[in-house]
Amino acid sequence: MIAHIELAVTFLLFLGLLGAGMAVPFAILVPALAYLYMQGGVAAFGGIGLTSWGSMNSYTLTAIPLFILMAECIQASGLGFRVYGGLARLFRRMPGGLVQTNLIGCALFAAVSGSSIATAAAVGNVALPQLGARCYDRKLSTGSLAAGGTLGILFPPSIALIVYGTFTETSVAKLFMAGVVPGVLLTMLFVIYVAVRALMRPDLVETPDETPTRLAILVRALCDVLPLGLLVGGVLGAIYAGIATPTEAAAVGCIAAMMICRLFATFTWKTLTTSLRKATLIVGNIIFITYAAYIFSYAMTYAGVGEEITSFIVGLHLTKPQFFIALLVLYTVLGALIESLGMIVITVPLLAPVLASYGIDPVWFGVVVVMFIEMGQITPPIGINLFVIQSISKGSITEVVQGTIPFHLIMFALLALLMAFPQIALWLPTRMIG
Repeated sequence: MIAHIELAVTFLLFLGLLGAGMAVPFAILVPALAYLYMQGGVAAFGGIGLTSWGSMNSYTLTAIPLFILMAECIQASGLGFRVYGGLARLFRRMPGGLVQTNLIGCALFAAVSGSSIATAAAVGNVALPQLGARCYDRKLSTGSLAAGGTLGILFPPSIALIVYGTFTETSVAKLFMAGVVPGVLLTMLFVIYVAVRALMRPDLVETPDETPTRLAILVRALCDVLPLGLLVGGVLGAIYAGIATPTEAAAVGCIAAMMICRLFATFTWKTLTTSLRKATLIVGNIIFITYAAYIFSYAMTYAGVGEEITSFIVGLHLTKPQFFIALLVLYTVLGALIESLGMIVITVPLLAPVLASYGIDPVWFGVVVVMFIEMGQITPPIGINLFVIQSISKGSITEVVQGTIPFHLIMFALLALLMAFPQIALWLPTRMIG
């Protein structure tokens, strides 16, 4: 009974620190150390050194700084502007116009950045001024960008999936491939919704350009998009073919990104140093969150909380659909309070032991968890993508929230499809070479 009270106090402390505005790594670390002390006094701290070394001495985690540096080089060089312009010319005749360009641009940039925030910010900075100048509906414009940004943690390389794979000891390469088909499907559903919405309410968007696209314009647009397309295809193709691990593919991708930026954009020593500085700040935050989570996980393991939670959930005799409904409630609540990595590092170590009792594939579950997190990214009051787009658009947060509601419903529909048909996520990983 006392142990349960101490655990409840720990989680209340965690939520209280978050609510008070403390940074996520410290909000995780402080309750973890307090709980360790409650369980075993000063002697309980003896395993922290070994846990610290074991958690950070990880080959898998080395992919994170490389993928982030690759994305920062592309963003700092201005290549993103060129790619967006090319996409705008390619899809100008589609119903929805530039809103469709937002979604497809988010999908393409997601396959480089691995970060939801980076995707939303990169495409939003380019798109919103043009959308405003052409009198697009603000709710549809901002909603599409906030929702499109969530693709950053579903398409490979996904930072969230790398962290998930580290905690569950699941193949990151298989997790990456598992995110491809759901990511493409979600993008297509977003695009279809925008097309239908534009056809039903033409006043929300500009009139589609019906003039034939000249061959010269088409070729130029393809040339603008091709460099980033080749980079994405090369990185993912190497992983799928078994030629390279995600870390090796990220390292080669970094070099290739710098060469592409040098050839097709503005890439100088100043650009490189700016990219390195920004990437260092982002990586420092991610790694610190991961480290704090490992200490939290050690505290839970020390007290036997994982085994107790597993026994409790199994003892409830929930069916698989009931288990997923419980997860939906859990992640919906957490999504309104904690950012994506925080959700993974707090819940996954506790839920992973339960998966076997339900016969759940950890690769498939990784995609489901990311889908839950995607919805959390656009769930008020602290859905981070809402505030990223709001800060760029300089409009009201209410507009952004209202604009994301239809996209939220589409995510629920895809989540239901994933649960009904797991092969949507597992088909590609089962066909990987090597």
